[in-house]
Amino acid sequence: MHLLIAILILITHLAIAAVAILGSRRIPFLRDIDPVALENAPSVSIVIAARNEERNIRAALQSLLRLDYPALQLVVVNDRSEDGTGAILTELAASDSRLEMIEVTTLPQGWLGKNHALWRGSAAATGELLLFTDADVMMNTETLARAVGYLQRQHLDHLAVTPEARMPGWLLNCFGMTFGFFFGLFTRPWQVTNPKRRAHIGIGAFNLVRASIYREVGGHRTIAMRPDDDLKLGKIIKLSGARQGLLYGTGLIRVEWYSSVTEVVRGLEKNLFAGTDYRIWMMLGGIGFNLGFCLWPWLALLLTGGAVQILYAASVAVLSLAVAANARFHGYHGWYALGFPLTTALFTWIMARTLILNLRQGGIYWRGTFYPLADLKKNRV
Repeated sequence: MHLLIAILILITHLAIAAVAILGSRRIPFLRDIDPVALENAPSVSIVIAARNEERNIRAALQSLLRLDYPALQLVVVNDRSEDGTGAILTELAASDSRLEMIEVTTLPQGWLGKNHALWRGSAAATGELLLFTDADVMMNTETLARAVGYLQRQHLDHLAVTPEARMPGWLLNCFGMTFGFFFGLFTRPWQVTNPKRRAHIGIGAFNLVRASIYREVGGHRTIAMRPDDDLKLGKIIKLSGARQGLLYGTGLIRVEWYSSVTEVVRGLEKNLFAGTDYRIWMMLGGIGFNLGFCLWPWLALLLTGGAVQILYAASVAVLSLAVAANARFHGYHGWYALGFPLTTALFTWIMARTLILNLRQGGIYWRGTFYPLADLKKNRV
């Protein structure tokens, strides 16, 4: 029986490695894309929701205002900030006419704060293309021109680009690598270009969409109560029959993501359960998969012997190779794969904690506001 289980796990790891490595290689890098001819560039409105973002927003917006792109509008919605965010926005708007600031002082019923802010920002946007990004995202000067060039040449309606997530310390970067690996297995992003596949994608750091398509699908009004708004925006666009694409933004788009383990734990409270459409069985299945297929093989190296131990050693080697190979697409060092069992254990604990917490308190707290689970579940997409 132990031998059969070890064989099953090895076969599973071989399949995961093949899918992850071959699939990831099909996604191009933004840095390899030729920029759009600027004289023919469509107008772009960058829309950002900002709540208590004083730590990073100045540097982020300055990087956007330096983008080498002629027809650019920047709409930033100050969503009930209680820190210095509003003062920073006022100062930057006074120095650059391309930046428009919108103040939100109250949150209407039936909305998550960020989604409402992005909806308000989109209403003020005049561009042919809308770029939704976050208030802490940094972009190189050629980022937008390359992305628009790819969207135009591939005749896409929506283009998502992954950021290079950089965090302080070895543990957090290992966690970012591990999260990206599991996110890829869950979303299968290499399939999003295939209209016959249900796979869809959306990236909070970079969602570029044609304004006409965004308004046709109802924009953030359709996903008003979705904590996983970036991914669900991609879903409603894909379901409409629009063409979708994905690029790696490594080297051109950067974000800190989280600055501590505490921020990771609290940050994922809001959207892990939502990502499964609040299906308890799927959360439990993910926890069980992590325990049985991603953590047990390492433990089994210490608890088994003979042929069984050799099989588990092969499983560990195959999975480590897959994780290391995937890491480079997101700008991580391959040797971060050594931390995979530790960060998988952390991620599994966060999943269990999130499920218990969301069910026990009957909803989520996000940026100072409580949203009941019953209301969140109504917004099924």
